[in-house]
Amino acid sequence: MTLATRRTLLLAVPVTWAGLWTTPLAEMAPELKVVVQGRDEYDPVSIDYVLGFRPQPGLLKTLPNNRAVFSLGAGVDGFLSDPEYPRQVPLVRFVDHQLSREMAQFCAMHTLIFHRQQRMFDALQRESKWRQSVPPRKTEDTRVGVLGIGEIGTLVAERLREHDFQMAGWSRTRKTIDGVESFAGADELQAFLARSDILICLLPLTDDTRHVLNAKTFAMLPSGAFVINVARGGHLVEPDLIAAIDSGHLAGATLDVFETEPLPDSSPLWAHPKITVTPHVAAISDPRVMAKVAVDGIKRMESGKPLENVVDFARGY
Repeated sequence: MTLATRRTLLLAVPVTWAGLWTTPLAEMAPELKVVVQGRDEYDPVSIDYVLGFRPQPGLLKTLPNNRAVFSLGAGVDGFLSDPEYPRQVPLVRFVDHQLSREMAQFCAMHTLIFHRQQRMFDALQRESKWRQSVPPRKTEDTRVGVLGIGEIGTLVAERLREHDFQMAGWSRTRKTIDGVESFAGADELQAFLARSDILICLLPLTDDTRHVLNAKTFAMLPSGAFVINVARGGHLVEPDLIAAIDSGHLAGATLDVFETEPLPDSSPLWAHPKITVTPHVAAISDPRVMAKVAVDGIKRMESGKPLENVVDFARGY
């Protein structure tokens, strides 16, 4: 199906990256006019749709005829942080099952790296030392907690359940997932944390979840717990994490996201011996898939069908 009327899409991305999306958009929807913010001149009145990730605050309110905004990422905090976002315009989250699988793979990998003491063996290899350590705690006795049981969190829990970990998940509302204990609401957060030997954060970033990984939260985790954050850097109070590790309460952490990205050279996280840093690569979106999601969404709207994966502004995701 092609568009019955020629529409204009504003691509709000860094200009140097624009080609990642303009090429597949031209192939998939040649009838769609694409203009790039910061590169092309355009009349704000002419914009029918927006595709982007972190547009400059105030931009979207200048587009009076914009019908929908499509996010280039699973998280939409880059849009919701704009106090002038026109709330009558639907915001569509990027949902990709391949992205979810890659995120689940990353979480499983770093859970197993910690569980099987691989970082210790890496250090021993660098020193040419042969040491067979005490076996790790039995997998079936190791409790993993997924903080945020949405689509990705559910898949992560299911993957780790297959490795025989004791799985639990926390979310705002009760979830039913085979083999995964469900904790829900603020009243059950402490009990969830207390049984999480490995904590994986997959929450959306909202006003309620910002800096949720803090000294108080870490104190509720069992001694020797490990933290994995693959959600948003804004969830973590970085000095609190370092303090909890240096005190011996936490065993360490894997961090893929940071409050400031790229992570500054001066950050103490880089050199900390018990923290693994990766540069926001737990799952990397395919620009062609992103383009297709936007094109399909535009065609749905043009044909009168409801959009999928629309953000609930009250919840923030």
